[in-house]
Amino acid sequence: MTAKSLNDAQKLAVAKVMADAWRDKDWRKVGDLFAEDGVLHSMMVDPVKGREEIYTRIAAMGAGIEQILLDIEHIGVIDGRVYIERVDRFVYNGHTGNLPVVGVIVYNDDGLISEWREYYDRTELLKEMGVAGDFDHETRN
Repeated sequence: MTAKSLNDAQKLAVAKVMADAWRDKDWRKVGDLFAEDGVLHSMMVDPVKGREEIYTRIAAMGAGIEQILLDIEHIGVIDGRVYIERVDRFVYNGHTGNLPVVGVIVYNDDGLISEWREYYDRTELLKEMGVAGDFDHETRN
């Protein structure tokens, strides 16, 4: 099945599988939803490129996550892309946090995620996580 043949319901279903994988802290599943050359781009930091690199980044951050829920408030497909407005509710190393996020998911011809862009307030995220530095730089260096 190609992305061109994925209907809107199937695209939304993949996004919901992603949210469930986060809730379950199944970092391998999160990574496997991406194409081999997929990109995860939190817009305030450099993009992470490649399925294994995405898995490694998420698993490193996930080590401190005690609970997480990607609480989807609105989700829809516009021009073939999935747009998700949500609040990420989490406990990270004992710190309870809530963060409004908008995500945009683009699929490749194999129905895998070729790009997932995330828009949120980075300073607010770090504050909610109780992190003094930026965990992205810590996990990638």
